[in-house]
Amino acid sequence: MKNLIKIFSILFLLSFYFVDAQQVVKKDTLAGTELTMTMDSRVNAALESIEDKCSKTSASIVSRDNEDDYISSKPAKIYVPSRELTNAEICRKNPRILGYKIQITIVKSNEEANEVKAYFRKRFPNLKVETDASLRPNYKILAGSYFTKQSAASDLSKIKEYFKSAVAVQYRIFCAEAK
Repeated sequence: MKNLIKIFSILFLLSFYFVDAQQVVKKDTLAGTELTMTMDSRVNAALESIEDKCSKTSASIVSRDNEDDYISSKPAKIYVPSRELTNAEICRKNPRILGYKIQITIVKSNEEANEVKAYFRKRFPNLKVETDASLRPNYKILAGSYFTKQSAASDLSKIKEYFKSAVAVQYRIFCAEAK
């Protein structure tokens, strides 16, 4: 009985050796290089059917010959130009970016900050002004939103007439508000 079990187990293990395997050569989809694999023909057929379904759904339909026949072409490759992104393209990807604000002054209390903001709004009604309380007990009064230091320069020169300590500082800004 023991010999019979040994014979069956050896035959069982050797049967895996005789499974119908073949070498399959595939083309890499990105680089076009050849890839050689050894696999069962049924596995290869199953993989090809899955790949065909994927390519049919991603391919665009070119024309319709009969009621049920569709001729499809390969999807068009997307070429990304090697150029600098515009501000609108940057804003679509990131609504908040690192830009510049004009730091008007730093004050010691919230009451002083509100007085400075009110005075600033009278002088510059078209610029948005805000208080940054991250450095308590000090408060920063910030105005405007700019993509670059150069775009802040014209407003900075006007603000410096009233606030001598005004300076452009790097700050997180909302892209939609920036100049």
